Amino acid sequence: MPGWIGPWEIAVVAVVALIVFGPKRLPELGSSLGRAITGFKKGMKETEDEVRDAVAEESEAESAEDRAGQKTPDQEKTGGNDTGQEK
Repeated sequence: MPGWIGPWEIAVVAVVALIVFGPKRLPELGSSLGRAITGFKKGMKETEDEVRDAVAEESEAESAEDRAGQKTPDQEKTGGNDTGQEK
């Protein structure tokens, strides 16, 4: 609990909420708030997973391009000629 929120502040907020919403409606509001927070966390996790997958795919593609652009020792000897015949 943050240092600037004490037990008296929490009690005042609880009493005001009880007066404004009433004892019957307060549990419904708490349940709705809990579902909303759960949905938000789920959405954030899905977004994080999508971003992580996209970054992984991008680095895999870059690695494949790097490997494709590198010359093998045989190509270096022949000057990059793919046929294997020297110039």
